[in-house]
Amino acid sequence: MQKDFHYYATYATAIIAGYSHEESMEICYSAQFVDLCTKTFLKGIGAPVSAATTQIQTELIDARTDMLGLQDITRIWASFHFLPRDLYVNPERKCSKRYRNKFRLICGPNGDLLVDTVNLAKGAGTQAAGIAMHVLADTWAHQYFAGTPSLVINNTNDYFYEMMMVDGEDKDIRVKFRHNPSAEDDLDNHIFTNSLYQTSEKSIMNLGHGRAGHFPDYSFARYKYMPAWANYRAVIKDNPMDYASAFTQMIYAMKFLRGEHEVFEKEKYDVEAMMPWKHEILSIIIKRQLDACDDWKAFGEKLSGCEIEDFDIDKYRNEYVNASENEKNSTFLGKFTLAAMAQKSLVTNRIYKSGNRLAGRSVDFGKEGFKGNRDFAGLVKGEGGTDD
Repeated sequence: MQKDFHYYATYATAIIAGYSHEESMEICYSAQFVDLCTKTFLKGIGAPVSAATTQIQTELIDARTDMLGLQDITRIWASFHFLPRDLYVNPERKCSKRYRNKFRLICGPNGDLLVDTVNLAKGAGTQAAGIAMHVLADTWAHQYFAGTPSLVINNTNDYFYEMMMVDGEDKDIRVKFRHNPSAEDDLDNHIFTNSLYQTSEKSIMNLGHGRAGHFPDYSFARYKYMPAWANYRAVIKDNPMDYASAFTQMIYAMKFLRGEHEVFEKEKYDVEAMMPWKHEILSIIIKRQLDACDDWKAFGEKLSGCEIEDFDIDKYRNEYVNASENEKNSTFLGKFTLAAMAQKSLVTNRIYKSGNRLAGRSVDFGKEGFKGNRDFAGLVKGEGGTDD
């Protein structure tokens, strides 16, 4: 997903769930910040790089692709953007352990890890709530891709079609991909920028949905393609339906975080809460446009009667930089980094306990306690993470 949903639509779901304008701003800021909290940013403010929730292109280009480097990449992308649906599912055909481990990292909604993620955010503040909402939303948009470099899991081929209604008829229009990072996606001609094809299984070009470009992030997109992991059978992805599910599940999840529900359950959605604005919400979701920020912003401001300020990555920088060492964890960014490290350790630990070493080893903070920023250093350095 993009800023339009992670920032503005998340604000709207928080308002509908009963949060105040101020709380909703903190939640949606945190949700969007997940896409921007890089090691480069964290180094610039003197924060622990182990709290990184994403990687920019220059970081990925320079990233190691040996075992430890790949484990670091997987910890970030599987924890925050491609949450695995089922760590114990098996492929249909016989395969190697290495392939099976990658197959088990395929992202999807309503998995046990999602329940763990939302429960982890309960009582942990608006920063943790925002992180959880980012992860939840991405389980819908990034379904069928995995947060680890893998050509066999994440590659696309010439069979990639957008399913559209044209002149009252359902039509399949072939999507054309090109590797031209400077070019904007061309909706009229169905041309989209993707990552450069690389035959290496572990190339960072084969991470997540890079081979499909930004297309899976557009809420209007309905498409079908033939991934290798599905034995080259057509898989259909209906983003309008999935984004509506994400929207209503986020409302339900945030009501749980506010204490309206005692437990968070899979496959539950607060459709009723969306009903007063159903037509308006769905009209934004299905609108064919590259950026829906203006529409979601207008809708969110209509809901709350308050102005939604533009996202500013430096909004909380000075507070953190100027705080003493003892006070840093109490700042907005300090609370975000602690919540991010807790989420990363949760997912990494679950992957490790499943017998999968693609994300390396992990400390179980649930049992050993969370003592602060240094607890996570071992994961970043790759200590003990050489199993495969």
